[in-house]
Amino acid sequence: MKKYSIMVLSIVLLLAFSSSAWAASPLEETVDELLGTDYEWAGTTTKGFDCSGFTQYVFKQFDIELPHSSSAQASKGNPVEKKDLRAGDLVFFNTSGDGISHVGIYLGNNKFVHSATDDGVIISDMSEKYYAQRYVKARRVLGKYLYDRIAVEQPQQ
Repeated sequence: MKKYSIMVLSIVLLLAFSSSAWAASPLEETVDELLGTDYEWAGTTTKGFDCSGFTQYVFKQFDIELPHSSSAQASKGNPVEKKDLRAGDLVFFNTSGDGISHVGIYLGNNKFVHSATDDGVIISDMSEKYYAQRYVKARRVLGKYLYDRIAVEQPQQ
């Protein structure tokens, strides 16, 4: 019994001390609070978002102004190659067959967060067939300072 108790205590201590000294980034924390928010056409509040209203809302939390239109957002910032995406980049899709019609925020690891018509605010994988076939481009609206402050994991206080 003593060996068992020591083993359990050792595992608990190992888990306690091996937890990350880093917390989620401010961007991740903001997005996490909004997951599951309903989709609403032209929505720009936590009562409901359309895709560009969602990205506009998230970036506004960090004092970054974006227009309320995916096609208008697609002209902001600087172009970025798909292979060079980093957290906080805007990713654009042609879901209507008529040019850029959907936007999301890249989170890293091939994931992006967006407000989808049927599901509201969700995280999707860029390689999902639907999005992979409709990807158009990405834009970087966060400079180095803002990227480090908003999109990088922060040390725990």
